[in-house]
Amino acid sequence: MQLLFVKIEEIVGKAGIIIGDEVSSRPTNWLGLGNREAKAIIRPKTTQELSQVMQLCHAADQSVVPAGGLSGLVQGTDTVKDDVLISLERMREIEVVDEAGATMIVQAGTPLQLVQERAEQSAMSFAVDLGARGSASIGGLIATNAGGNSVIRYGMMREQVLGLEAVLADGTIISSMNSMLKNNAGYDLKQLFIGSEGTLGIVTRAVLRLRPQMISTNTVLVAVNDFENITKILKMFSSELGGTLNAFEVMWQNYYSLILGGNKQHKAPLPDEYAYYILIEACGGDQQIDAARFMQVLETALADELILDAVVASSEEQRNALWAIRDDIITLVMTMLPAAAFDVSLPIGCMEEYIDDVTSNMQDKWGDKAKLVVFGHLGDSNIHLAIGTGVENELDHGEVEQVVYQPLAAYNGSVSAEHGIGLEKRDWLSTSRSKTELDLMRSLKTMMDPKNILNPGKVLG
Repeated sequence: MQLLFVKIEEIVGKAGIIIGDEVSSRPTNWLGLGNREAKAIIRPKTTQELSQVMQLCHAADQSVVPAGGLSGLVQGTDTVKDDVLISLERMREIEVVDEAGATMIVQAGTPLQLVQERAEQSAMSFAVDLGARGSASIGGLIATNAGGNSVIRYGMMREQVLGLEAVLADGTIISSMNSMLKNNAGYDLKQLFIGSEGTLGIVTRAVLRLRPQMISTNTVLVAVNDFENITKILKMFSSELGGTLNAFEVMWQNYYSLILGGNKQHKAPLPDEYAYYILIEACGGDQQIDAARFMQVLETALADELILDAVVASSEEQRNALWAIRDDIITLVMTMLPAAAFDVSLPIGCMEEYIDDVTSNMQDKWGDKAKLVVFGHLGDSNIHLAIGTGVENELDHGEVEQVVYQPLAAYNGSVSAEHGIGLEKRDWLSTSRSKTELDLMRSLKTMMDPKNILNPGKVLG
């Protein structure tokens, strides 16, 4: 064992370090696929342990890659054989729940679902939700500024973090564990780490903002044939529901039919003959009043022929079944392989034209063999695309990126709505950020990590 790892083992103990063949047995992604390449996997249990580990790695010029639940989709936790992986899987304690202040202090390795469940025990809720809730960790969600299903109402992860603690490249601990909604004393240092993907520091603990638990939930899946009507429906539900609109998820017909055809456990709530399907959900404080208002808006949209068909969830089981169709990313991935997945944002009014551009480019390159699947949150300007070229067991990711990202620039869109940049989108970052912005990012990176040992190669290269 190298001297560096002998010293690290003295800090984290035998259970805190993995070397040898066991490293390669660890997966590289949320699907459990791949074989990890790294010198070692370090698993600290406290911020102080990580600080000491980083001091040693910094002195040895040892590159480190932080990782949480591996649910990211942009190769942000990829390692090479000379890297050390810092896994926060043993830092998963919920330390404090302050019901009066509506906050929760958690360690970075805590899975999102545990945070949600603990908040519910105190009649509160944590606003961020996404399909990978069982594996995605709080530290990873902070590092990537994750979005999810409720952004339209509560905002992204950035809006849910009041304070945090992080370890810098040289082992310095930055503890900014603010628990107040208002704190305007100087620079808001936590923002340096939110969305930085582990390139400026490793988040170890956080103060999360909790929200009141909603008493009522009303959910409907509707069918639409005209994209313009989607924007009208969004405006109608947003304005008429008095701020209770919680989710507005749109599935193109190609997504809806693929999921229903690829997973027989799903029962079709609506025929697959429509162009678009929208999952609309509102949450409030009075089930009777909220349900009446929800149904009134829905009936108006049906009467105005904005909506062609609809199915209202009349039980929690039916609600879960509707959401299961939207959240079934595993069926999407396994049915589309080999495929490339994309997460972009652009103005809602430009989405139909943009998808037409992508479709046209795909036809020009690969003809009728190519397959496009589109879905997304849409209400927060975010859509996801999955593309297969129809070439068996082969996918030129660079060619597919050209098809997706080149037309995006004309709409002033972003190559990443919520997944981050990682390695996968690094070469396209300049299409969404100006030279002066990139120069400032590089200056921050150089100042905070002069040896470039923190997640090297990610985001900025």
